[in-house]
Amino acid sequence: MMNQTPPQGSAARSLRLPRLLIKILPALVILFLVVSFILIPVGFGIAATTMPREAVGAPPEGFAAVSLRTADGDRLAAWYVPPQNGAAIVLVHGASNSREGVRSYAKMLAAHGFGVLAFDQRGHGESEGKINLFGWEGGEDVAAAAAFLSDQEDVVVIGALGLSLGGEVLLGAAAAAPQMRAIAAEGIAHRSMAEFRAIPSHANPVVGLQPWVSYTVVRLLTGDDPPMAAADSMRAAETTQFLLIAAADGKDEVEFARVYAEAAAGRAEVWVVPSGGHIGGYAAYPQEYEERVLGFFRSALLGEDS
Repeated sequence: MMNQTPPQGSAARSLRLPRLLIKILPALVILFLVVSFILIPVGFGIAATTMPREAVGAPPEGFAAVSLRTADGDRLAAWYVPPQNGAAIVLVHGASNSREGVRSYAKMLAAHGFGVLAFDQRGHGESEGKINLFGWEGGEDVAAAAAFLSDQEDVVVIGALGLSLGGEVLLGAAAAAPQMRAIAAEGIAHRSMAEFRAIPSHANPVVGLQPWVSYTVVRLLTGDDPPMAAADSMRAAETTQFLLIAAADGKDEVEFARVYAEAAAGRAEVWVVPSGGHIGGYAAYPQEYEERVLGFFRSALLGEDS
């Protein structure tokens, strides 16, 4: 009977490789799951409460530097220019940004006669307070801005424009700040699990695991609670008009905008920007952006034909 000769050289190595992969595959799967569903979202949650502040330059020409005081005691830094047409716009920047990031929007609105109050959200720019990139306490900031404008003699009606987190904060504050009769929000998504699950594609619990971990970390680190869901706030703001701007090439933006528009029950319109990416509408289509946003505010605030 002939003895079988064991594989030699490259043949032996080729047999050992699959066996090695089989042995380490479970460890690789576990590592992938830990990184994807624990380390990354935990890191994002920590970053959401520790991001550095963005510098702020001098006010745009014609604007003055002013301060707001929130009901819970934080001082917010802002730029303000009074309106020429009686309508003033609260202008809110995105996460990890400052009013410096909305400078071009402020100048555009002011050039067409609108008053503008552009403020740094708490923990951002030159404002006091702790940072939370989900803006869970942002409703207090918006209320302070609306109160400031309500006290200005030149202001008859108030609207608002927010980018990314700024838009989400405004939608969430719509019910509590009815002075804002028209809200334009660009690049909106979610700030809580209630909002995350608002769109059908997020119904799968596995899909929601990452944001749930991040939100839980932020809740533990800040002591803040998630705010009223945007859709609920929009339903409760029964007289407020909405313009929701979404990038066609932005992840989930169109779906979120349409779900939120449905919540407003006929008081919202959606403009899908063909390209330009997240909050890139003004840069990509400046003329159409001005026409749509200014037309929305003129119609909703001044009663003019759009």
